[in-house]
Amino acid sequence: MSLYNRFTAHLDAVLDALEADGSLPGGLNRKPVTVEPPRDPSHGDLATNAAMVLAKPAGTNPRALAEKIVAGLEKLDEVEGASIAGPGFINLHLTDATWRAELAAIHAEADDYGRSASGEGVTVNVEYVSANPTGPMHMGHCRGAVVGDALATLLEHVGHKVIREYYINDAGGQVDVLARSAHVRYAQALGEAVGEIPEGLYPGDYLVPVGQALAAEFGDRYVGAPEGEWLVPFRTRAVAAMMEMIRSDLALLGIHHDIFSSEAELQAAGKPEAAEKWLRAHDLVYDGVLEAPKGETPEDWEPVELPLFRSTKFGDDQDRPIKKSNGSWTYFGADMAYHFQKAQTADQLIDIWGADHGGTVKRIQAAVAALTEGKARFDVKLIQMVRLLRDGEPVKMSKRAGNFVTLADVVREVGKDVVRFTMLTRKADAQMDFDFAKVVEASKDNPVFYVQYAHARISSLGRRAEEAGIGLPAPDLSRLGTEELGLVKLAAQFPRVVEGAAAAREPHRIAFYLNDLASAFHGWWNLGNDNPQARVILTDDPATTSARLFLSRGIGQIIRNGLALMGVAALNEMQ
Repeated sequence: MSLYNRFTAHLDAVLDALEADGSLPGGLNRKPVTVEPPRDPSHGDLATNAAMVLAKPAGTNPRALAEKIVAGLEKLDEVEGASIAGPGFINLHLTDATWRAELAAIHAEADDYGRSASGEGVTVNVEYVSANPTGPMHMGHCRGAVVGDALATLLEHVGHKVIREYYINDAGGQVDVLARSAHVRYAQALGEAVGEIPEGLYPGDYLVPVGQALAAEFGDRYVGAPEGEWLVPFRTRAVAAMMEMIRSDLALLGIHHDIFSSEAELQAAGKPEAAEKWLRAHDLVYDGVLEAPKGETPEDWEPVELPLFRSTKFGDDQDRPIKKSNGSWTYFGADMAYHFQKAQTADQLIDIWGADHGGTVKRIQAAVAALTEGKARFDVKLIQMVRLLRDGEPVKMSKRAGNFVTLADVVREVGKDVVRFTMLTRKADAQMDFDFAKVVEASKDNPVFYVQYAHARISSLGRRAEEAGIGLPAPDLSRLGTEELGLVKLAAQFPRVVEGAAAAREPHRIAFYLNDLASAFHGWWNLGNDNPQARVILTDDPATTSARLFLSRGIGQIIRNGLALMGVAALNEMQ
C-alpha cells in the first residue's frame, strides 16, 4: 500500500470513529475526500479536504469538524503535527522516520513500487492505431500508437486486465483503391511500362514488392483481365501484405496487439445485423427520414427512409442513419456493431482516435451507452497530429503522393525510446512539434535527455565509489538531511501519480512527473558544485556516502519504473 493510500486508510479510520461516537452521521459520501500533497510544501507533507467536503452534508461547521479529525490524526506515530488552514483544510507534517521508511520501501518493492490493485481486475479494451491497411505506418499514426500502448501498460500496472486491439478497416473503398494500385505494380513486375501511377491510386514504392509477389503467384493470368476477376484476390493479398508491414513497423516501437479485428469479417459474420436487431428490440432504431441539410438544400437531395438510431436519446445532436440508401452499412453502422462486439469481452472501452474524428465522438458514445445499457465506461481519447520539423522547416507528408516520412525511418534515425518518450511529453489533445534535432539534444530543455541523464548519473555513482576505494557500511538513513528527504517526498508521490494517470487515462502524466523528479535530482546533485560536503561521494565520510547512494538508487528505481510504464529503457551510460 502506498503512503498516500495508507493515510487515506488512516483518515477513514478516524472518520469511522467519529461516526461511531455520533460526531458524524453514517453513510456520508467520502468519494470527494482527498489526501494529497499541499500546493505549498511549506504548509506540510500531506493535506486533506475531508472537513470541507463532509461538513455540509453532516450539518456541522467545517473548522469544528476539522478539529475533531486532527485530534484523531495526531495520535498516529507517523504524524509529527497537524494544523488547520483557512475554513477547514487539514495539513499534516510527517516524521522524518516516516520518509526514511518510505525510501526503504522503494528499495524493498523495487520494480513493483507504484504497482497497485486499484483496477480490481476490471477488463479494459484499448483500441489504438487502427490505421487503414493501405501502406506503412507514418508519423501521423505514431503518437496515437504510443499513447495507446503506454495507457494499456499503465492500466495493467494498476490491476486491470487489458485487451490491446487493432481494428482493420478492410471493408471500405480505400482497400479497393489499394487493390487497383497493387494491380499496376503487378503489371509492372511482369515487364509492362506503367509510366506515371494513375491519379487516385497509391503511388508509393512500398507496393512494388506486393506487385512482385502477385506476379510470382499468378503469372500473367490477370494482365488485361476485367477488374471483377482480380479485385478480391488482389485486395485480400494486398491488405495482408500491408498488415504484415504495419505489424513490423509497430514492433520497432515495441508495440504488439493482442487482437486484430477485421471490419470485413465483422460484416461477413452478420454483426451489424445483430446489433440492429438488438436495438430495434429495445426501440432504439426506427425507420425514418432525415431532415434536409441546414442552409441551402442541394439540388440532388431527396427525402429517403433509412434505419435511424435514436442517438439524441443519449445526448447526440441528431439521430443517425446506420444504413445508406443503397442498403449498405454506413461507417457509423459498422462501427456501432464493432463496439457491440468489443463490449462482449470487456467491462470498459477506450478508443484512441485522431483529432480529425472528433465530430463522430458523440454518436459512438451514444451507441455504446445504448448497446451496453449504460454499464460500460467508454472513453475516446483524441490525439492531435504531430508536425515534423527538420532544420526548423516542416516536413511535408502525403501518402497519396508517396513522399511521406515513415515511422520506421524516424525510429531508425533517433531510436525507439526517443520517439516513445517524446510522444508523451505533451497532453494528447495538444499540438506537438517533433524536431529531429531537438529530440536528441543534450539539454535540460529536452526532457528525454534530462530524465535519462539523471538515471545515467545515478548509475555512475556506484562505479565512482568503487573506484575511490570507499568501504561502504550499511546505510544509516539518519544521515539524510532536509534536502535529501525532500527528494524522498517527491519520489513517494510516484504511486499516487500512477493511479491518477490510469484513472484519468492520461499517460503523459508519467513523463511530466519524471521530468520534475529528474529536475529535483539534478538540483540536489548540483549543490555539490558549490559545496563539496554536499556531494554524494565523500571519500572521508563513508557513512554519509552510503546513505546518499541509497537515496540516489531509490530515485533511480523510480525513474526506471516510470520509464518502463512509458515503454522506454533506462540508460546506465550516455555518450
